[in-house]
Amino acid sequence: MDKWIKKLTRLGKKLSSPNSTFKNNKAAFLKLANKTEGHRPSADIEPLLSPPLNTSGSEAEGQGQKKIVAKLQQQDNSGTQPPVSTETSADTSVETKTVASGTSNIGESKLAEACPYCNSKDFIKRGTRKNKLQVVQLYECKNEECGRTFTAQDVKGKKFPLNVVIEGMSYYNLGFTLEQSCNFLKQKFNIRPEPETLSEWISQYSQLCRYERLRPYAVKMYGPADVVEVVTMAHRQLFRFRYHRAKTRLMLEEEYRNRRLQPLKEFLDNISSVTPHQYFQEGERMSEIRSKFDKADMIVKSKFNYANRLAAFVLQAVKDNKQRHEQLQRFFIANDSCTVATEVPVYIRKEDIEHFENDLQFKISDDGKIEIKGRKKPVELPKLLTGHIDFVQIRNGQVHLLDYKPDAAKEKPIEQLTWYALAMCRLTGLRLYDFTCSWFDDKDFFQFYPLHVVKKLKSKGRKKRKVFFKDGTWGEATKKDKLVVVGRERPDADIKF
Repeated sequence: MDKWIKKLTRLGKKLSSPNSTFKNNKAAFLKLANKTEGHRPSADIEPLLSPPLNTSGSEAEGQGQKKIVAKLQQQDNSGTQPPVSTETSADTSVETKTVASGTSNIGESKLAEACPYCNSKDFIKRGTRKNKLQVVQLYECKNEECGRTFTAQDVKGKKFPLNVVIEGMSYYNLGFTLEQSCNFLKQKFNIRPEPETLSEWISQYSQLCRYERLRPYAVKMYGPADVVEVVTMAHRQLFRFRYHRAKTRLMLEEEYRNRRLQPLKEFLDNISSVTPHQYFQEGERMSEIRSKFDKADMIVKSKFNYANRLAAFVLQAVKDNKQRHEQLQRFFIANDSCTVATEVPVYIRKEDIEHFENDLQFKISDDGKIEIKGRKKPVELPKLLTGHIDFVQIRNGQVHLLDYKPDAAKEKPIEQLTWYALAMCRLTGLRLYDFTCSWFDDKDFFQFYPLHVVKKLKSKGRKKRKVFFKDGTWGEATKKDKLVVVGRERPDADIKF
C-alpha cells in the first residue's frame, strides 16, 4: 500500500510538469488509484491511530490530478485485531532504537526548547537515561544560577512511554474495553500494560481528556468500528478526513444551544460521498491568498484555551515536527469533547463570493480582484477556492474553526480562516454569525469572529467602540485598518502532567 501511495505522489508531480504528457500520466494515475480502491488492509493497519501518511511535495503541486478517493472495505472486528475505518493507512511502523537489554525503544519525545526551571535556552545534551522500554535524552542547563538536568517531557514517574499512554487512552475512548485496548497496545508496540494501569492513566488524565463524560452515551450509539469515519482524499496531496459521528449527535441533540447547528451534521455526513473532489485539483488554495481584509471594527481575543493544554500534552511525544498536525488531529478527535471533525475539505465558488458582496454587502475582494501567492499582480476572482480545515468544534452554540500554527504568536492567518468560514457558510447554509475562527499552538490561542472581518458597521461620528468580554477584559475597535489584539490572562494553575 505504501508503494502505491508513493507512486501516486510521484505521478502527481509529473502531472503538474509543463513538459509531461498529461494523457499518459493521467491514465497511470487513475490505474494506481483503482488498485488502492480495492485494497483490503492487513491486520496491523489502523487508520485512526496510525502515523501520518508518507507523502512529499507541497499543497500546490499536481494541478492535473482528477477525482481520487480511497474507498476501502472495513475490516472485521474479530479476535484481537483493531478494526479499520473506511480507508487505508500508508505506514504503521514505529521508529525504534535498540537498548542494551535488546528490547525496542518505543518512546519518542520532542527536542528540548528551553530549561523548564529557568527558561534559559543555553543548554547542552548530557547523555541519555536508559530503562526497560525507552531511551530518554537528558539536557544540562548552562545557566550558572541553575545548572540543573532535565528532559523534554513534563511527564514524570511513568514506566511506559508517553506515546503508549496516549495510544491506550485513545483506543479506550473509541469504545474498546480496557482489556481490548491493552491487547491492541501489545500488537502495535509489543508491550502490554495491565488493564488496571490503563484505568489509572484514564483517571489521571480525565480532566484533560473530557470526552470521558460522553463515552458512556457514545458506546450505546455506535460500535468502536463505526464511531469515527476516516477517509483519505488525494487533493494534490493526501489528506485524512476524520469525522466523529457519536460526538456530533450528542453535541447537537443533547445541548439545546447547539440544535440550530444541525445543518453542520448533514454536511459532515455527506463529505465522503458527495464532495466534488475534482474541484480540489482545479481551484486555488485559500492558504495562498495574499489579499488582506480590512481590520477595522474587529478585535482578536488572545486567551488560554483547552486546546493549548491538549497540544502541550501531545507534542511532548512528537519527535518529528512534520507529524505535529497529524498527531494532534488523532488525539483531538478521540479524546476531546468538542472536536467533531478534522481536515475538513471546503470550497467556495466565484458566484458565492459575488453573492456575499452584492446581496449581503460583505467587503471581500478589491473590485473583483485578489492577490495570490506567486502572482505579481492582482488577478480576477478564481472560479474556485479550496482548502482543508484542521479542526471543527461545536461548543457554546457556535461552530469553531481551528487552525494549528507553530509559533502562533507570530502568525496572523485571519484571511485564511475567514475564507474557511465563508466556505462553510455556503456549504452548510448556516449564517456567518454562527462561526468563530481561531489559531493556536501549545502556548497561545487567538480567536476572532469572521463576521466582523467582512461586515462593517455604518455608524456616524463614532471612531472607537468598546467591546467587553465575559472574563472582564475589554478592547477598543477602531475605524482604522489596524489589528487590535486584547491580552489574555493565564489560569492560576495549569494542569500538571
